[in-house]
Amino acid sequence: MKLKTLLAAGAVAMSSTAAFAGCAIENTVPLKSLSAGFEAWKAVTDAMAECGNFQASLDQEFREKQPEAFAANPALYQIGGVANATMIPLLNAGSIRPLDDLVAKYGQNLTPNQLIKVDGKVMAIAMMVNAQHLMYRSDILADLGIAEPATWDEVLAAAEKIKAAGVVEYPLGGTFKTGWNLGEEFVNMYLGEGGTFIGEGNMPAINNAQGVAALETMKAMTAYMDPEYLVSDSTYVQQQFQQGKIAMANLWASRAAAMDDEAESQVVGKVAMAAAPNGSAAPASSLWWDGFVFAANMSDQEAEAAFQVAMEGIDGEMVSANNDAAVWLLNGYTPGKLAAGAAATAANGASPYPASGPMGIMHTVLGNGLADYLTGAKDAETTLADIEAAYMTAAKEAGLVK
Repeated sequence: MKLKTLLAAGAVAMSSTAAFAGCAIENTVPLKSLSAGFEAWKAVTDAMAECGNFQASLDQEFREKQPEAFAANPALYQIGGVANATMIPLLNAGSIRPLDDLVAKYGQNLTPNQLIKVDGKVMAIAMMVNAQHLMYRSDILADLGIAEPATWDEVLAAAEKIKAAGVVEYPLGGTFKTGWNLGEEFVNMYLGEGGTFIGEGNMPAINNAQGVAALETMKAMTAYMDPEYLVSDSTYVQQQFQQGKIAMANLWASRAAAMDDEAESQVVGKVAMAAAPNGSAAPASSLWWDGFVFAANMSDQEAEAAFQVAMEGIDGEMVSANNDAAVWLLNGYTPGKLAAGAAATAANGASPYPASGPMGIMHTVLGNGLADYLTGAKDAETTLADIEAAYMTAAKEAGLVK
């Protein structure tokens, strides 16, 4: 997909039983959705709830729950919120439906770069783009005479100065939670080193100089982070920022608005957004889209209702009311200061996340195996070799490698 302009907690549930003025339709079909829990999804599902008979589950564990929920017959949810990679298990399982007929009938306000096609069929509707980029305490860096870091070497040098000054508990935050988050941190760093994950014949390709360099940068970061970094996900880092505990982090653009939320943030107006720091070759980040998929195991009546309700969730009224909640791929969006970091990350040459079946396996084994290096249980080369071995086992089982 080409994006001409780049500008996703806990579990939350919302429901509505009657249509309100904000929705152009009155939905009479009971519908449910399962998605991530960040602010943009809350804004969209709030708008969807105005149509009536709709319940949203906003759950940061959505990627673990969706495959089984959508494989059920009938599906436990009609609508799913996904991103590049989290769509792959549903696609491989055949549990989401092509949308070309619904786009033709109800998608007149969609733009071409919202139509996510696989093998020529529209399989998802993108609503926003997301990337991890540098967020930093502009007041702290200014007080200490530190220029905005542009590389990871500069970030680590800045972290050392901040640590010496003792102005926050931890100079850095990071989404290093064992599992998907930790895997994504390596993906970003490895892309920043110019690495390629999968070689010819779906063979793994991470046990190399770029892989070692990515690991070494991640290990260097941990010296400036909360010692409990292996339980640190996006919400954890967001709250550390809001509570004034950290000064810098490579965090999702979808979390930017939370920094200025006066109801929960102690650092309103103090967190600036910048491009993701470069590795040796490129920004250490990956570009993602977030959007809707629709269950295969539901009736055509449910599918039509679900698609129409989803379209109401991403209409101009929602965008106008929540302009800065995301980097929207929607009509009426005006990029603001909160989108500056994501825009700069894309402009500097960040790569899209390389979503594929093999990459889904690679991401999983990375998330499960990297902690051994960070904790000192294994050296870098052994860690990468063991991860490649785990990939080979899973890829053979999946029929991707002979």
